Amino acid sequence: MSNNGVPVQATSPEKVQQLAERIMQQIAAIYARHGIYPNAVQQQMLASHVCAMASRSLSGEPLPEVEADLFEDISPETMQLARQIVDLFGNLPREEAWLLSVHIEVARAN
Repeated sequence: MSNNGVPVQATSPEKVQQLAERIMQQIAAIYARHGIYPNAVQQQMLASHVCAMASRSLSGEPLPEVEADLFEDISPETMQLARQIVDLFGNLPREEAWLLSVHIEVARAN
């Protein structure tokens, strides 16, 4: 199977869920170290995004094109945390950090 010429592998929902849960546990530790406390809605939105990231990580499905200038207002510290989290997957592009940074920035504002 392919997506715009990029090979995409089928993956089970169970494997996606296991990876997402493992990453969410690591995010919880990172958030705690940095005093970031998302509310219930923010936590649910983050979990949904992490599940989609896990799916892309396992399947190889590419992220749609993302405009970097949309994320200019994200603080350097937030972007660094987002990159750290994306790096936990080991195979996702830097654009994933841009999208993830929005979740972190909003939670930091609590």
